Amino acid sequence: MNKKDVIRLLEDIALHLELKAENPFRVSAYRKAAQGLEQDVRSLKEIDDFTKIKGIGKGTKDVIVEFVETGRSTVLEELQQEVPQGLIPLLKLPGLGGKRLATVYQELGVTDRTTLKEACENGSLKTVKGLGEKSAQNILKALERESSRPERMPVNSMLQLSELVETYLDNIVEINRYNLAGSLRRLKETNKDIDFIIATENSQAVREQLIQMDIVKDIIANGDTKVSVTLNDDNEVNVDFRMVEQPAFAATLHHFTGSKDHNVQMRQLAKSRGEKINEYGVMIEETEELVQFESEKSFFAHFGLQEIPPEMREATGEVEAFRHSVPVLRPEDINGDLHMHTTWSDGAESVEEMVQYGRSLGYKYMAITDHSKFLRVANGLNESRLLKQRDEIKRVNDMYDDIHVLAGVEMDILPNGTLDFEDDFLKEMDIVIAAIHSSFQQSESQIMDRLLTAMENPYVDIIAHPTGRIIGRREGYAVHMDNLLDQAARTNTALELNANPQRFDLTTEWLQKAASKGIPIAVNTDAHNTQSLHFMNYGYRRANRAWLQKQDIINTWSKEKLLTFLNRNK
Repeated sequence: MNKKDVIRLLEDIALHLELKAENPFRVSAYRKAAQGLEQDVRSLKEIDDFTKIKGIGKGTKDVIVEFVETGRSTVLEELQQEVPQGLIPLLKLPGLGGKRLATVYQELGVTDRTTLKEACENGSLKTVKGLGEKSAQNILKALERESSRPERMPVNSMLQLSELVETYLDNIVEINRYNLAGSLRRLKETNKDIDFIIATENSQAVREQLIQMDIVKDIIANGDTKVSVTLNDDNEVNVDFRMVEQPAFAATLHHFTGSKDHNVQMRQLAKSRGEKINEYGVMIEETEELVQFESEKSFFAHFGLQEIPPEMREATGEVEAFRHSVPVLRPEDINGDLHMHTTWSDGAESVEEMVQYGRSLGYKYMAITDHSKFLRVANGLNESRLLKQRDEIKRVNDMYDDIHVLAGVEMDILPNGTLDFEDDFLKEMDIVIAAIHSSFQQSESQIMDRLLTAMENPYVDIIAHPTGRIIGRREGYAVHMDNLLDQAARTNTALELNANPQRFDLTTEWLQKAASKGIPIAVNTDAHNTQSLHFMNYGYRRANRAWLQKQDIINTWSKEKLLTFLNRNK
């Protein structure tokens, strides 16, 4: 548990109270408590008395303490029993904030998507103050979009579901080993379903436990070697489990990881050797011997190939290239993370906690880059707070001799094309990341003016999440990518590969073009808590998909080489 969990609890309680049309002062009390906790720069572990925080009284303190000590909140649980839970998802719809939804619930009896749709269609929604015909039409369109599940789901949602499934697989004792397969294992940006390969000597026992998982909504198939289920999440994602005996596991995993074109090329290679690949191993045609493998590494070695990472199995030349030694990125190649947030802005943990966790990952350096003052919703830092934070970073830096902590900032590129800080202030920062967080609907010329202004600034080192996309939710702003790459190359400005699976920004295509122009790439997590630092495991693999090399990525460099780059214009 971290401070963000407590803030979410307080906001959830306030929301449920609002939906019940409770006393506005009581609603406000929980919102003020959440705001006070958000603005306090300490982490949850560092707070000894919650009542000393502005906005937190005895009542809200008791709620917080119970939640921290037990992981539960009786106040929220009671409210959840009193408020129809079908209301909560409706808050995502256009025009329905807490107060307005409370009115719709109290006056029209709307409790879920079905009753809301009826209110839109029979005209009763228009009787609610602030909601007219246009609002009803927009809500109906949003409901229609939600009701039609897209054919492919965003990678972030699918990764979260796969991790949930893995918590169940970990507890099935009859499973010898298992592994994620399919396009999700290759870290494709969108995926149709989730695949797992399971090695077991008791498939019947495994099957029985798979179909009994409480996250299963429907059973599609339940055969001797394959179980297919639909999960009971909002999008009803399908999961396929394929069960094999241990000797076949590696070949089956390779077969169902794909891609289809990669598998075709591997079969062609096998054919040239008088062999056939199937999902259980490699058949020697002359002797009809079935060769099986302990690992995918030994599977590839059988064909004289270096092991091809799953994320590179896309028929982009890997089968030919991996006949020779190909340098691929490994976790140990990453020397640090250069984009993260702490309790000073909208992060969940303190500078010291983030640094300690970075040390546990073996990092040689890391950068603290909280939001700048323009982003008030994220409790962004002004000049004086950044100077105070720098003192805190120096204190933590002095504690350790095995890691170097950079004092940085993720600075907003403002809608009018200027930057959030003056040059005299920026040149004192160890590292400056520039980013667009607002006015996404501006024209391409306006967006490009903003980005070019940042890259022209001698003290801006990295452009964060350069297109602003959120996979499956937001296309991103209008960037002329070829122009962006040309200017990044000219100004020697690094571009970010944001490893958060909601973003994966830049894409594979543009990473490849950036590398061809010699543009430095920073693989960063944009972490808002210690666990998000593990997004780096996705980041280096996304870099592999683009065939990036160590020299292309600034956070694989030595500390000395990195500092030379960061000080290039100072």
